[in-house]
Amino acid sequence: MSATASAVPDTFRPASTWTAWGQWLALATMTIDHLTRYVAPDSWQLDWAGSSIGRIAFPLFAAMVAWHGLFNTRNPQRYARRILIIGLAAQIPYMMMPRASDALILNVCFTLAAGLAGGAWLRELATRQRRGELAAHWTALGAAATLVVWYLLGDWVEYGHNGLLLIPLLMFAMHHLSQAGSHLSARLLAAAAAFPALWVAGQMNASDMAKSFTVATCLAVLLLAAGAAQRVPPLGTLMPRRLWLAWYPGHFALIAAWLWVMGAASWPLA
Repeated sequence: MSATASAVPDTFRPASTWTAWGQWLALATMTIDHLTRYVAPDSWQLDWAGSSIGRIAFPLFAAMVAWHGLFNTRNPQRYARRILIIGLAAQIPYMMMPRASDALILNVCFTLAAGLAGGAWLRELATRQRRGELAAHWTALGAAATLVVWYLLGDWVEYGHNGLLLIPLLMFAMHHLSQAGSHLSARLLAAAAAFPALWVAGQMNASDMAKSFTVATCLAVLLLAAGAAQRVPPLGTLMPRRLWLAWYPGHFALIAAWLWVMGAASWPLA
């Protein structure tokens, strides 16, 4: 879920070296979450891992997608389509995972792609209105249409309505935090802009432990947007692009194969 080089002026772009570290951490925590949820025997009592380490993965993926969509790509919609392709490749093995309901749920890549597309669209509307290229009533209509899509799609994707909201809110917060500068009033405004994202992150889980890990992950990335990113050293060995793109569908396929061998897989096409 990397992005192409940005056309955004350098003055608007904090350093992105942290995302190389974030990729490894996101994939590791996601894999730990899925292995403890689907593969580890119940007798091992590893539920705590899913409620702690496992709750880092989604907000970190969402933050990286929001960051790239805001700072590092000329075309966020094309970036969202690339994420969607990964989701399409992963959907069948994802549907083979054991779950309480047989309802169709689209995997997290659909959540990330839709959240990025919505956030980029709203940002484009606001930019065009500010430049005088779009009348206020058309901006309001576009925002209303986005709200309708969010409401209809929320029941069909992983992490639901809150998951779809997180990326646009992170983009909003990151923008204000990266532009705050040293003026106190601007910093207070940026802090206020960060609150909605942190509040939504806190609504995404039931347990206090899960809430704390999700909110802490979002807070850490927002601090990076506020200036801490400039202090993150580059990672010596970058993750191979093919490995990054293939990990999500690939690890589900391996888990599904293991569950099939063990007789525990759910076959959606049966």
